[in-house]
Amino acid sequence: MRLTSTALLFLLLLISCNSLAIKPQLLGRHTVQTYPHHTSVSYKTFYFDQQIDHFGFLENGTFKQRYLLNDQHWHKEGGPILFYTGNEGDITWFCNNTGFMWDVAERLGAMLVFAEHRYYGESMPFGDESYSNAKYLNFLTSEQALADFAVLIKALKTTLPGAQKSSVIAIGGSYGGMLAAWLRMKYPSAVVGALAASAPIWQFIVPCGEFYKVVTHDFTISGTNCSSNIRRSWAAIDRVSATGDGLQWLSQEFGLCSSLKTPDEVYGFKAWLQETWVNLAMVDYPYEANFLQPLPAWPVKVVCKSLNFDTGVSDKQLLNGISQAIKVYYNYTGDAVCLNTSQTATGNLGLLGWYYQSCTEMVMPMCTDGIIDMFEPQSWNFQAFSDECYNQFGVRPREDWAEIVYGGRNISAHSNIIFSNGNLDPWMSGGVTTSLSESLVAIMIDGGAHHLDLRYNNKK
Repeated sequence: MRLTSTALLFLLLLISCNSLAIKPQLLGRHTVQTYPHHTSVSYKTFYFDQQIDHFGFLENGTFKQRYLLNDQHWHKEGGPILFYTGNEGDITWFCNNTGFMWDVAERLGAMLVFAEHRYYGESMPFGDESYSNAKYLNFLTSEQALADFAVLIKALKTTLPGAQKSSVIAIGGSYGGMLAAWLRMKYPSAVVGALAASAPIWQFIVPCGEFYKVVTHDFTISGTNCSSNIRRSWAAIDRVSATGDGLQWLSQEFGLCSSLKTPDEVYGFKAWLQETWVNLAMVDYPYEANFLQPLPAWPVKVVCKSLNFDTGVSDKQLLNGISQAIKVYYNYTGDAVCLNTSQTATGNLGLLGWYYQSCTEMVMPMCTDGIIDMFEPQSWNFQAFSDECYNQFGVRPREDWAEIVYGGRNISAHSNIIFSNGNLDPWMSGGVTTSLSESLVAIMIDGGAHHLDLRYNNKK
């Protein structure tokens, strides 16, 4: 079934009470990974018996929540605990990409803990059946995840010798940053403060076109005619794909693993391109990185070098430039044999789980108009999105729930949260970009992309 444009836009954005005992270290795994020019990443893996349902009393089962721990530099008897609030994905991936925590651990004498979010990675409440039906998925909520973190923090402070007096600081990026901020808001006794990097806690209530406006701005400032040529490319794709020969040329020009044959496949191809432009804006870092894909420094500027045409070029000349640009993202290493339009980010992200969360409480309206942004016009239709969610999962989203449960813009009663955003990051559109009080502090990073500040220290 073909998704509505509204649902597709949402898909594109697309990471215990009865036992407080930590598993003995002999049951843990010890992992050491070293990255060039970076601090060595070494941690032990543990599993904590976590309540499946923190807010009801009928379901009293437990599951194994995975967390990673490093106490190499920890100053016992009061040294701080930096607690990463896991995103929608495998926690080891976020651990290895959150270099800031590793860089500051020795200076702060800190213990590092990376807690996995329920229903992602290995932390499955119902094992292999966790995604099998709506009944099991019912416990995949941000509220349950926050309770997991609060219970785990209490267990760590209760059972680890020397941790009783340790202050805990929540740290996270993107959805993890939202969780870090909300953990401080909802459980202020568990954490003394939070660093919420690129955390779009207001994405639920900002105008639906803001996100894609930032994406477009990134391409506009990165090269002459860059965003305008991407805007023109959608109609060029329609014209070229109107014939069988055009479909074949398009498939060969982009080196697709599967040839385009139907209008629905062309629609999916354009959606794949759209998500690629979004991802490039998110990871527009000033140095080579491989957060989503192996990429050069300032990848958007590199992409725009292939898109500096004037308006007189033919459709095929324009699309040849689009093809060269897209291969910066998918084949910077030169190893790709062909391009798979069903893959855009990384297998470490739990896209199905995030889609479910979007279909319940994480309702972030998204739209484009082709005027203030470089994309085809696609309106936000909540009812159409709700119908898609019901068809997929048998549930319907609660449009205003996130604002109700987390306060929307009315958060001035809270304290000790740093909101950091980069002005190149599309998610800054829903972030806190101005300070709200002396202890609700906003930091804007000029030239910063998605949670740049959580990455490893780099001279660039």
